[in-house]
Amino acid sequence: MEHGLYELWLSTGLANFEWGQLVMMGVGFLLLYLGIARGFEPLLLVTIGFGAVLTNIPVAAMSGPEGLLGLVYEVGIHTGVFPLVIFMGVGALTDFGALIANPKTLILGAAAQFGIFATLLGALALNFLPGFEFTLKDASSIGIIGGADGPTAIFLASRLSPDLLGAIAVAAYSYMALVPVIQPPIMKLLTTPEERKIHMKQLRIVSKTERILFPIAVLLMTVIFLPAAVPLIGMFTFGNLMRECGVVDRLSHAAQNEIINIVTIFLGLAVGSKLAADKFLNVETLGILVLGAIAFSIGTAAGLLMAKLMNRLSKDPVNPLIGAAGVSAVPMAARVVNKVGLEADHHNFLLMHAMGPNVAGVIGSAVAAGILLAIVGGG
Repeated sequence: MEHGLYELWLSTGLANFEWGQLVMMGVGFLLLYLGIARGFEPLLLVTIGFGAVLTNIPVAAMSGPEGLLGLVYEVGIHTGVFPLVIFMGVGALTDFGALIANPKTLILGAAAQFGIFATLLGALALNFLPGFEFTLKDASSIGIIGGADGPTAIFLASRLSPDLLGAIAVAAYSYMALVPVIQPPIMKLLTTPEERKIHMKQLRIVSKTERILFPIAVLLMTVIFLPAAVPLIGMFTFGNLMRECGVVDRLSHAAQNEIINIVTIFLGLAVGSKLAADKFLNVETLGILVLGAIAFSIGTAAGLLMAKLMNRLSKDPVNPLIGAAGVSAVPMAARVVNKVGLEADHHNFLLMHAMGPNVAGVIGSAVAAGILLAIVGGG
């Protein structure tokens, strides 16, 4: 009888909990709190947070090779399928009108990718410290976090650094979700109150023909100059073409809603499954989190500074705040820009102006990933 009770005790969670699992479950509940109570990108934080709680429950083995989360991770993230499907959905949700109407904002999307390459060097520099052994491929995968684009980070890491994929995915999606927390202090530090009050000219109306030709032109340019980026850019432009052509509304609606929503659920749970204590609580993972924050901050700052320069050189006024939207967290970064602009002037609506560099950032991060894949991937 006593032996049976002992065996029953050993099968409970209380008997098997380790301190690291409790810590990471606490992290999961914190993400749930931020998503539910504070409203910080709940689509990401609720799914990632709950995945973190599930994966740290002892005995259940949810993220093991035969567990649900382990199988979802292997099928959708390790293969790189989920990021590409997400890119198709994001393309179907994206309005390129602001970028087409003001193409010079493409420069802001490109400038914000500076954080990617600066952090690549930072990751290599960490090798001088004990406990870090990042290869050039690892550094490239870590740097892409600076684009604030979770699907791109997962896609590149799955190709270059599968062993670091979990930590990179968690960092990328965490910083995407925390855009409303991280960006405003940087924006206010690098701009003056007068600059934040600058009103921009209303954008011109973009024709349907321009909207249809734009994704095709972007794809052709990618095919010619950077074929390594075609998987990401190809799915992105395909989704956008479905949106704009007007003859496949059912498919466009599915890509914008059912498909992307289903994939987001499983992707978030799978990313959260990599918050397991035995894999996450180590010096390399903490280094990746720190480097990711630095990459994102540098990208935001680079976009702001480029917008300040553009305002100096342009005959039309440019509010430097829109440069912060050059990171590819769509539409989160654009909404943050609009919020900070309204705080400076209640009549200054910057949302549509910020969408130009924001969608340019999506293209920019995909191009940066393609460059790294082409240069580093063959090594």
